[in-house]
Amino acid sequence: MIETIKEIILDFQQSKLKTGMPRHAGIRPVPGKATVCIGVRRCGKSTHMLQLMQKLLDSGVRGENILCLNFFDDRLHALRHDSLGVILEAYFSIYPEKKNREKIYCFFDEIQVIPGWEPFVDRLLRTEECEVFITGSSAQMLSREIATQMRGRALSWEMFPFSFKEFLDFKGVESDGALSTKKRLMVQKAFEEYREMGGFPEVAGLERMLRIKTHQEYWSAMLFRDLIERHGIAHPKALTDLAHWLVDNTASLYSVNSLTGYLKTLGHKAPKSAISDYIKWFEDAYILFTVRIFDASLARSNTNPKKIYCIDHALVTSVSSGILVNSGHLLENMVFTALRRISPDIFYFKTKTGKEVDFIVRLRDGSRMLIQVCESMADPQTKKREVAALAEAMTELKLSMGTIVTRGESEKISLGGGNIELVPAWRFLLGFAENA
Repeated sequence: MIETIKEIILDFQQSKLKTGMPRHAGIRPVPGKATVCIGVRRCGKSTHMLQLMQKLLDSGVRGENILCLNFFDDRLHALRHDSLGVILEAYFSIYPEKKNREKIYCFFDEIQVIPGWEPFVDRLLRTEECEVFITGSSAQMLSREIATQMRGRALSWEMFPFSFKEFLDFKGVESDGALSTKKRLMVQKAFEEYREMGGFPEVAGLERMLRIKTHQEYWSAMLFRDLIERHGIAHPKALTDLAHWLVDNTASLYSVNSLTGYLKTLGHKAPKSAISDYIKWFEDAYILFTVRIFDASLARSNTNPKKIYCIDHALVTSVSSGILVNSGHLLENMVFTALRRISPDIFYFKTKTGKEVDFIVRLRDGSRMLIQVCESMADPQTKKREVAALAEAMTELKLSMGTIVTRGESEKISLGGGNIELVPAWRFLLGFAENA
């Protein structure tokens, strides 16, 4: 195993880094702590690590001082947590003169496939002159257990597929500062492309059939590698049927009871506890997200129906049956992922009279924002309904501002106790990019 690891280390050090497009992830290493980057499969975590390596090389760090291993490499399959020490043994057998003399930069890609990796990284930080960078496809890398085992020696950052601003960067479309008519038209055109293509870096620019095929391969890999294989699920068909139902019902309400009943009609005998686990695992892998109702009582919030969203709106169109998902649902999903990039504290709100508002989100400064998503406000009855729900929620929550995200409409509506602003989705997404 030592010879194999030596070979992998040297092969990498002699390869040219493919750094791709700079991201707006804002990941900043902190001395003495492992930098942990987590997110869905294929969202660009590994490429971002290469960008961090390139920055080190540009600052004068020698290539020999970078140790990089991808734990999805089948040559490392035999590694277990109790044998991770051979990594250092292999590295220092190549460069014995660096031991305790020079800083080593360790990059470990998808390390979560090795159960019990945390003590190894903790020991590395305590006993070696090094900085450690880690990626993983699991929210479990944020868990309290890991924080405890790492003794506060890890700082976690989330990464998502391209935001709209990053997509504009990829397309070479300027969006900073005041927008001239020409710039605005280019941004709006790019928004239509983003709406169709989504944010996964590899599919940006692919023609439709290739994009769909790539998305479907991602989906299969997510379900098999990140869920079925990882959790040892004995009856994978129940999980895949559940995943397809949820993605077919993007931006809609669900309950564990209704899901149990649905799977029962398909002949599955999955208990409620298993379905709850499956949903938790979808979230752990950053594939699907649940949004609870806003309620001071955690018990009521947990027992009420929840809403489901996907990591990427275009992934939904590629893998869903298309029967239940419409463009309004996809717009709502797009707004959700923009909000989720800046805050995990997202809920839906129901007024005392039963009117529903899509999102209430707690921002980084502690303030709350109420957001309704409506593709078009052209119909007077639709406009009346959406404004009434938002106004009622604003009154109950004592908020003076509400936002309705639309496909392309702009307007400011003054109420007795505040204001509601209609914002086109492209402008809303850009505004959130600036706050991210």
